[in-house]
Amino acid sequence: MSVGIPISRLWPDPSPEPLDDAALTALYGRADRPHLRVNFVASVDGAVTVDGYSAGLSGEPDKRVFGLLRMLCDALVVAAGTLRHEGYRAVRLNERRRAWRREHGLAEYPTLVVVSGSLDLDPGQAAFADAPVRPVVLTRADATAPPGLTDVADVVRVGGDRVDLTAGLAELRGRGLDQLLCEGGPHLFGGLTAADLVDEVCLTVAPLLAGPGPGRITAGEEAAVRHLPLRHVLAAADGVLMLRYARD
Repeated sequence: MSVGIPISRLWPDPSPEPLDDAALTALYGRADRPHLRVNFVASVDGAVTVDGYSAGLSGEPDKRVFGLLRMLCDALVVAAGTLRHEGYRAVRLNERRRAWRREHGLAEYPTLVVVSGSLDLDPGQAAFADAPVRPVVLTRADATAPPGLTDVADVVRVGGDRVDLTAGLAELRGRGLDQLLCEGGPHLFGGLTAADLVDEVCLTVAPLLAGPGPGRITAGEEAAVRHLPLRHVLAAADGVLMLRYARD
């Protein structure tokens, strides 16, 4: 049964019937090949934050899909800046979602992957210190690890003067982490786009006008324009839209 604010499908096959978690899980699903999904929330006018944080844009329907996407992935990929700024805690799931993962042959928890060029990380942050699965940190060759980081995470060096995202994803897939969910930030999203590594974008549009100031969901170097077909449009009763775009 659906709980909280109802979510229904606008396109394709419009239906006013609320979608329960099983139906949402089927709509998003897992790919049958290595796959990188990016998940972001933005305002109607394109802001990625309100008062400096993404939480001001995210409501109950977005958080519900957010949790399901974490349940579906093998690894959760996040930039170090976002990890610090948003105060990430350990990536944990409730028993119902852990049971779903067990039933589908997955580890009980996804692996946290942090992308950091400088290794400006706090090993005592709960994302590391309280992690149910040992996190992985992707960094560049000559970055200096702070004391204690290698006690709580695997530090993987890919690239010379910057993190080589293509090599980093290959390393993750060599560990069996094929289904990747990226939660940002904008510079990491921009880097993944420039390297043509993004297979899917899930974008929640909050019914808010944030005004000038906040950045977009992507930033960094220019990238080639690529077509990304729309797969579904969902709507929540509070006016939130959830869009899913994915490669053929």
